[in-house]
Amino acid sequence: MSFALRHWLAGCFVLALLLARAAEPVLADEPKIRALLVTGGCCHDYKEQKKILSEGISARAPVEWTIAYDPGTTTNIKFPIYENPDWAKGYDVVVHNECVSDVKDLDWIERVLKPHREGLPAVVIHCAMHCYRGQTDDWFKFLGVTSRGHGANYPFEVINLESQNPIMKGFGEKWQTPKGELYLIEKLWPTAKPLGHAMSRDSNKNEICIWTNQFEKGRVFGTTVGHHNEEMSDPVFLNYVTRGLLWSVDKLDDQHFKPVAVAPTSAPNVAVR
Repeated sequence: MSFALRHWLAGCFVLALLLARAAEPVLADEPKIRALLVTGGCCHDYKEQKKILSEGISARAPVEWTIAYDPGTTTNIKFPIYENPDWAKGYDVVVHNECVSDVKDLDWIERVLKPHREGLPAVVIHCAMHCYRGQTDDWFKFLGVTSRGHGANYPFEVINLESQNPIMKGFGEKWQTPKGELYLIEKLWPTAKPLGHAMSRDSNKNEICIWTNQFEKGRVFGTTVGHHNEEMSDPVFLNYVTRGLLWSVDKLDDQHFKPVAVAPTSAPNVAVR
């Protein structure tokens, strides 16, 4: 089946869900999910991706955002928000979409991890897997996977390993990314559960690209998809990342999740820090 046909079918599925749920009650009296997006660093268009992620997720779920964006493009950025020991106070979930592999200060890494150890949910995307490579495996334990490299750029087919998992319901057996950079997974930690994988032309094996993890008291949803803006803008990507975020805060249900077929053009409820 062609890429265009797959996405046409995905769009039909999404529109059917929207019509079926049009009469459902709106959660007007429920507080929005308070999400922090930490983003910036090497090798990616984080200036645009901060909009794609925040707008796309807010179009699908009742999420309001604070965005901690650093325009630097090096691998050694220390995000100012982490300078405060109480950096995570007031947030329900943190989305890590950063790329800073050369920040190796163990005290700094522990400051980032501490709220998640204590139960703060997280979503980790793409190059977050290659961050904070200190002298311990603590960051990898938090992620649920260990990855130190990736293959070439090409579209790849994602296989849905858990079609009955609440996060993965409705996506069918497989779909193709519009572009891609598949990360090579050295280790799946015992606390993690794979939800999707894709065949790598570089390793010649299936590489996990969607999963969940339990990091001490905190839930973590992860995906290595998301190098290109075209990948992030894909409705399939935004739908499953939104479902993963809702799962992490234990609000994955038909009232909180509203799939859409196209990315929105404006971002409500966004504060930039």
